[in-house]
Amino acid sequence: MVFTFQVACQNKFLTLLFNFHQRIKAFKMKNTIIVFLLIFSIKLFAQTEKFYQINGVERKALFFEPKINSEKIPVVFVFHGHGGNAKHVSRNLNFHQNFPEALVIYMQGIPGVTNSIVDKEGKYNGWQMNPDELQNRDVKFFDEVFSQISKNYNLDFDRIYAVGHSNGSRFVNVLWKMRPEKFAAFVTVAGPGGNWLKYAPQKSVWISFGKNDKIVPYKIHKFSSKQYLKFFEANENTAQTEGEITIYQTSENKEIIIEDRNAGHEFPQNSIPKMVEFLKRNHR
Repeated sequence: MVFTFQVACQNKFLTLLFNFHQRIKAFKMKNTIIVFLLIFSIKLFAQTEKFYQINGVERKALFFEPKINSEKIPVVFVFHGHGGNAKHVSRNLNFHQNFPEALVIYMQGIPGVTNSIVDKEGKYNGWQMNPDELQNRDVKFFDEVFSQISKNYNLDFDRIYAVGHSNGSRFVNVLWKMRPEKFAAFVTVAGPGGNWLKYAPQKSVWISFGKNDKIVPYKIHKFSSKQYLKFFEANENTAQTEGEITIYQTSENKEIIIEDRNAGHEFPQNSIPKMVEFLKRNHR
């Protein structure tokens, strides 16, 4: 009776030991997989920091290489808002994840912009807000980056795009006026365009702004969006509206998308996949 009890206990102990061993193996395997996926994800979206000398000032950009091979590479330039930086905007506006076949470049501004609403002394990173101001320092920065990638990549020059938020959005409009031949389409968020755009060639553009914007008043956004429609002779009679988005066709068959959101000054992250679809269907 005692012997039977001892054998039963031994068998139970061995079973528990075996189960424990299996759990340890499973735990190790699970953690190995997690570590592998973490390393893979880091590699998959690895960033390269590149530096440039512009007017004797060091400038910086973060490059995310395309992860889907294509014969020619489209490019998306992304410009942060006032006070931002390239690393932060790359984390928040994940265009490189939504457009994996593109070379996505997050550009970084520098201090010195004194006509900003939020930084009158120009202490924080920003972008020139008008053509030919600040010695065109930021246009020259773009020119240098574009020159370098033109040499080092097999670019699809019919699919070059620019995306901007707030002050970065305003600078996208500066590039539209000063370097229109480079771009196929633009995305501007929470940054109204200038009157000088009426002299710019027609391009497709996605314009997004919020009704509750505390930095740029909603009435300015509305006025600016109507100016786009006027400058580029958009047909309001054939406009198509779905939710917060209205799509117009210009006299040269370009798209103007106006996203009038019930939101504030922030970038609409949920709209990024649709923004990428918009960019993809627009070629120079």
